[in-house]
Amino acid sequence: MTAVAVLPERRARWRRITTDRWAVAGGVTVAALLLIALAAPLLAGLSGQDPYTYHLDALDDSGVPIGFGGGISAEHWFGVEPLTGRDLFAITVYGARTSILVGLAATVLSVFLGVLVGVTSGFFGGWYDRITGRAIDVLFGFPTLILMIALGAIAPVHFPKQLLVVGVIGLFGWPGIARVVRGQTLALKQRTFVVASVSLGAGSGHVLRRQVLPNLAATIIVYATMLIPGMIGAEAALSFLGVGVPPPTPAWGRSIGDAIAWVQTDPMFLVFPGAALFVTTLAFNLLGDGLRDALDPKSPGVKR
Repeated sequence: MTAVAVLPERRARWRRITTDRWAVAGGVTVAALLLIALAAPLLAGLSGQDPYTYHLDALDDSGVPIGFGGGISAEHWFGVEPLTGRDLFAITVYGARTSILVGLAATVLSVFLGVLVGVTSGFFGGWYDRITGRAIDVLFGFPTLILMIALGAIAPVHFPKQLLVVGVIGLFGWPGIARVVRGQTLALKQRTFVVASVSLGAGSGHVLRRQVLPNLAATIIVYATMLIPGMIGAEAALSFLGVGVPPPTPAWGRSIGDAIAWVQTDPMFLVFPGAALFVTTLAFNLLGDGLRDALDPKSPGVKR
């Protein structure tokens, strides 16, 4: 594709994204959530609270928050956590930092490994492709959640738990994108411009960097965007099961897990972290769908 043709195509893609109201809504929400995660201390400071201070005066003798909606007041905008009295608004905004940043980091690791394995196996083929293919099949059939729980439980106490969660989720998340990228690479390897480059003596590294990877960029971006909600959900599941980020570090999954026992007496303890997790995963899915439709207008379900 010539440089003259690239600009109209980019404009057309941008137009498809901006005219998709759901994709725009998802993108705006994602941007707002990222801002909340980065500015969590500032936002929590607006209410004069933090997620680590116990407010036992906001609880009754049984540990239930006093007042309407789990202790909602001018001081505690979302109420307080049962038993501890920690501010739920501060827990929710700090939980965004944990859940979103861990999800993004795990996605980066998965995409890097998946693209590396997928591109090389599709381009070089042979025995290497057969070995990576069998490894991907094994990982697809493996009960990854059980192994994640086991690794989280047996990890050394002093090992950084956030780094462990990122590593565990990321290392088990790459087979899907590896398979997609491998298929795209097999198709690109037969294209005229790649065959011509190889015939003219271009090395494998040059062809991969200059011919194959640029043509895989759209696929990688779309897949990565749609992988993020799954990574955030996996982190929430591990925290829910008690093997994720350890307390008192705020995490939506652990708050949801703790809230199950209090849903009858303090439903707001479940509502706010649950709503935050739902909105986050929905926003990333909407953005991913919009990017897929914009970058691949021939994909099923796209209006033409």
